[in-house]
Amino acid sequence: MKKRFSIFLVIGLAISVSCQKNTSGHETPDELENSPNQALYEDVMEIHDEVMPKMNDLHKAKASLQTRLTLPGTAESEKAEILNKIARIDSASEGMMVWMRRFNPLPDSSGEEEARTYLENELVKVKNVRENILEALKDSAE
Repeated sequence: MKKRFSIFLVIGLAISVSCQKNTSGHETPDELENSPNQALYEDVMEIHDEVMPKMNDLHKAKASLQTRLTLPGTAESEKAEILNKIARIDSASEGMMVWMRRFNPLPDSSGEEEARTYLENELVKVKNVRENILEALKDSAE
């Protein structure tokens, strides 16, 4: 179990570090540079860049909760609560991974209005991802 956790932690850290490299100036895709949609794209990426480093915090919180599960004398009701918190962390983490895999901004050449609509929808989605991550972290600390 420790070996599996170590693998997940390494993967999480690698993702976090790779995304942090872009935090100080992520590159706007060429198709969006100097377009009316550039600011909207940057808003989406700003939220991503804000919460991506928190993925490591999620992994740490999960590890702490898993340790609490194995402590002698942990009541069954407390174990159920801990398992719910772990599930919420897993869901928040998976939400970020799914959003990142699916995020693929449309070039304005496919239609400026269509590209704008796509980015507006992605802004809503990434805000939900942020909310889920922050709530899972808050919940895990209680």
